[in-house]
Amino acid sequence: MATLLYRLGRFSFRNRGRVAAVWLLLLALLGVAAALFLGPSSDKFSMPGTESQRALDSLVREFPQASGAVGVIVVAAPEGGKLDPAVVAPVVEEAAAVPGVVAAIDPFQARALSPDGRYALVQVQFKDKIDDITDVQRKAYLKAGASATGIQVEHGGEVLRAAPEVGGSEAIGVLIAAIVLIVTFGSLVAAGMTLLNALVGVGVGMAGLFALSGVFELTSVTPVLALMLGLAVGIDYSLFITSRYRQFLADGLDREEAAGRATGTAGSAVVFAGATVVIALAGLFVAGIPFLTVMGLAAAGTVAVAVLVALTLLPAILAYAGPRVLPRKQRDGRAVAKEGFGYTWGRLVSRLRVPILLIGIVGLGVLALPVQDLRLALPDAGTAAPGTPERAAYDLTSKGFGEGFNARLIAVVSAEDAAAVNTAAGQAAALIQQVPGVLAVAPPQPNATGTTALLAIIPKEGPTAASTEAAVHAIRGKVATIAGAEIAVTGATAVGIDVSDKLGEAMPVYLLLVVGLSVLLLMLVFRSILVPLKAALGFLLTIGSTFGITVAIFQEGRLAGLFGVEVPGPLVSFLPILLIGILFGLAMDYEVFLVSRMREDFVHGDTARQATINGMGHNARVVTAAALIMTSVFGGFVFMEDPIIKSMGFALALGVLIDAFVVRMTLVPAVMAMLGRAAWWLPKVLDRVLPDFDVEGERLNHHLATSRPPVPERVG
Repeated sequence: MATLLYRLGRFSFRNRGRVAAVWLLLLALLGVAAALFLGPSSDKFSMPGTESQRALDSLVREFPQASGAVGVIVVAAPEGGKLDPAVVAPVVEEAAAVPGVVAAIDPFQARALSPDGRYALVQVQFKDKIDDITDVQRKAYLKAGASATGIQVEHGGEVLRAAPEVGGSEAIGVLIAAIVLIVTFGSLVAAGMTLLNALVGVGVGMAGLFALSGVFELTSVTPVLALMLGLAVGIDYSLFITSRYRQFLADGLDREEAAGRATGTAGSAVVFAGATVVIALAGLFVAGIPFLTVMGLAAAGTVAVAVLVALTLLPAILAYAGPRVLPRKQRDGRAVAKEGFGYTWGRLVSRLRVPILLIGIVGLGVLALPVQDLRLALPDAGTAAPGTPERAAYDLTSKGFGEGFNARLIAVVSAEDAAAVNTAAGQAAALIQQVPGVLAVAPPQPNATGTTALLAIIPKEGPTAASTEAAVHAIRGKVATIAGAEIAVTGATAVGIDVSDKLGEAMPVYLLLVVGLSVLLLMLVFRSILVPLKAALGFLLTIGSTFGITVAIFQEGRLAGLFGVEVPGPLVSFLPILLIGILFGLAMDYEVFLVSRMREDFVHGDTARQATINGMGHNARVVTAAALIMTSVFGGFVFMEDPIIKSMGFALALGVLIDAFVVRMTLVPAVMAMLGRAAWWLPKVLDRVLPDFDVEGERLNHHLATSRPPVPERVG
């Protein structure tokens, strides 16, 4: 592989104009396609095969008038007062006049009043589903009740869900990344070139994703995740190849040869690192959840583009940059080569390997302790930022009616005839009312044919409360005993519980698949058994400590204010499995970049201990910069208000810091020093069977040595 990539690097360097033109043309074409075929994003978390999804599908068939988006307007009288029907009437009338609304229900007719008469709920039924609600409709809905005086009016409900805006907060991460690059390279040209290369890759990847959004349904989080990962790995991959290019220039190679060798050696590591990330992300399909599969494939696509851009466009840009890719002192020949901190750190870790391993493993184990209290749920209005309309409506509903009114459930009762439905609905209502955690059950509401009826259920506590989750499971257990009808429980709360349960079942299978495939891939890269196993075990320490700290902050509320977490609560359901996939891929990035240089020097004759020190000496600075860049990019998303993206950005940034600095740059060299030559042991049977991809470039060096005529000695 190294030889093939060497030729590719030299080809791109020589044909820089054509290569750059192809990528720019591709970017332009995909940009036009994205503009023409851009489809709407979705906030719908569908779960095929679950009880809640089957009930929702039944609602669409049997209650089409109730299958659209729903809004809830909360009305409150002043302290000590009661609501007057005449005062509330304008709210109902203006809500009914909102475009797309089929009904706004008067709370006095529906008896949707609090016991003291101070609070009321106006249910607003839209014709269109949530994905089809426009911003114009949302703005009109928020204005409903503006003419009412003497009362408080707050707007809530699923109709207010909108895609998170990607604004300026993530630009902070890019700015920090630029500063890190400038410090690392000592050259504005090298830093700008690396960023430009990454931005082109992100542009191509995102344009392609948006061009396909008209065909595949994307959740609102999917483009943000793809942008987050594409930008981070794009900068890192370009950084590694550019750093190796500069090393070859310092060794006296001409620029084209340096570009070829950098692409052949560091490029091989980039290919395998990118392949590991793609495997981890594409493997999300094992969860059997469509929106999660699409998220994984979209992010994997941007990573694959980042690899291609680094291998082809980067050598072309290096050709344009000329000698300016080096610091001014090196260009003038005034720079004196000296050992960096990486060599000192490598020697220190090798010498103190036992205490460092003990401290590192125990420390990360302690940080992982809060993970035993991990709770999962889908975000609700109670986790929205204070001051937003949905949060204000949630709080006012909780104050007037109790938190359970924000977690309403629906039992869908279906049978062959109306009599069977009425009997089953009556039995179900009686059984459900006995369930601990249930506050009230409304009378059955049949459809026009009487073959389906709805039972509205009000829990005692909020959507993410443990008692509400227990109540859902208890209700399902009780109604399963009723004969003659099919009864299914649904609603946003039930959907969230089903998502969590299904993801919990899929996680062990996913972890086994991803770790197994990646260990096999690393075995091919390093031709070793112990190195891949050590990499996988180190990842378990990373993921455990990352989860532990994230639970402590986002769920338990410790230091929550420091990170802008207004309302601590359960982590979003798909965060753990998504985090495992992304972090495992990124962790293997650093493993490949560090250990490939150790393997390279070991194959070329160094002792195992010296190869470990050399690997740290050559790559510690680059891996440090890469980790800081990736942390900066991910950390920029922590400033977004969306709770899903905030928690995702935080967990990824934290995981990268722990994995890069504690696991890969501290524990890994300590283990390598302890194992010595045994680290590179591979049974002879596997040595014969496994293909050799020549990541360390040994065959490339042999090819270069034999394909060029020797330089004649100068006589005299």
